[in-house]
Amino acid sequence: MPSCRRLSAALLAAAVGTAALTACGGDKPADEAKKPAADKSGAFPRTIKHAMGSTEIPAKPKRVVVLDTGELDDVTLLGIKPVGAVSPHFKTAGGFPEYLGNKTKGVKDVGPALEPNLVKIASLKPDLILSSKVRHEKVYDKLNAIAPTVFTETTGGPWKENLAVHAKALGMEKEAAAELKSYEKQAAALGEAIEKKYNGEMPTASVVRFIAGPTRLYQKSAYSGVVLEDIGLERPKSQSSEDPEVSMKDVSPEQIDKADADLVFVTLADEPEKTKQKDVTSNPVWKGLEAVKNDKVFTVPDETWMSGIGVQAARHMLADVAKAAGVELPKP
Repeated sequence: MPSCRRLSAALLAAAVGTAALTACGGDKPADEAKKPAADKSGAFPRTIKHAMGSTEIPAKPKRVVVLDTGELDDVTLLGIKPVGAVSPHFKTAGGFPEYLGNKTKGVKDVGPALEPNLVKIASLKPDLILSSKVRHEKVYDKLNAIAPTVFTETTGGPWKENLAVHAKALGMEKEAAAELKSYEKQAAALGEAIEKKYNGEMPTASVVRFIAGPTRLYQKSAYSGVVLEDIGLERPKSQSSEDPEVSMKDVSPEQIDKADADLVFVTLADEPEKTKQKDVTSNPVWKGLEAVKNDKVFTVPDETWMSGIGVQAARHMLADVAKAAGVELPKP
C-alpha cells in the first residue's frame, strides 16, 4: 500500500464500499429515481478488498481480535473493546499500552506479537481479525479460517490509510473520518502556535530511538514523521526520506551529530543497558549537539511515538511537542 503523507478526512469518509440493495418489483417512479441514494455506510454484509485479497463480513463485527498496536489504537478509538489483542513486542514491562488506559481492561492477550496464539484466538470466537501483511502474512489462511480476516499491507507510515481499512471493516467510516479530521485540525493549530512562538519560522525536530542494537533516526516516512509533518515541523536532512521503504536510519555513536535539530525527541524501546544509549550520550559528539547545549532534548514514551500508530497515540505526541516547544496545546 503506497504511503500518503496526509490522507484527508474527506477521502477517508469516501473510502466506502457497500453492497448494493437489489430493487424489488417494477421500475421506480421518476421522482423517486431523482432522490439522492441512501447512505449505505455501516451496512452489512459487505466485502472488503485488502492486502490479501477480499473478505466478506456478513454482519457488523462485535468480537474483534487485533494483532498489532495500530489496529488496537484504531478499534479503541472507535469505541470498540477487542476481545483479544497482542501487546507491543518492544514493550519491556509487558502488557498493553498504558496510554489506552481502561480501554484494554479485560482484553485477552493472544500474543506474542510475532507469533500470535491461534488456539487462544479461536477460543475467543471472533467475528473479525485485523492485522497486516508485513506482520502475519504466513498465518493469514489460518486466521481467515477462524474468522473473517482483513489485512493492510504494512504498518507505520500509512497509518491513516490503515484506519480507513479498519473503519470500513467495522462499518464505522463516518466515525473514523470525524476523529481523523479533529486530530488534523488540532495538529495544524499546534503548528500555527509553534510558528508564532518561533517568530514565523518553524523549528526543526529530530527523532532518536534507542533499541537493543543500532541507534535509529526516524524519517519523514515513519509514523512519527507523519505526525510531525501534520504539525508542520521541519526535519533535519538526515531524516528527510519520504520513501516508505526507508522509515529509519541506523547511526553509530560517532554519527549522532546527524540527529541535531532545534528539538530532539528521544525514545527508549528496551532496557537502557541493552541499548547504546550510554555510549551515545557520553560521547563528545552528542554533548556537542546544539539541542543538548540548549537543553532541548526531550525523552518521550516509545509506546506512543513508535508503536501507537494511530490517532490516539498521535494526540499524545501533539501534547509532547507542545510542551517541548513551550506552547499550549490547542483544544481538539
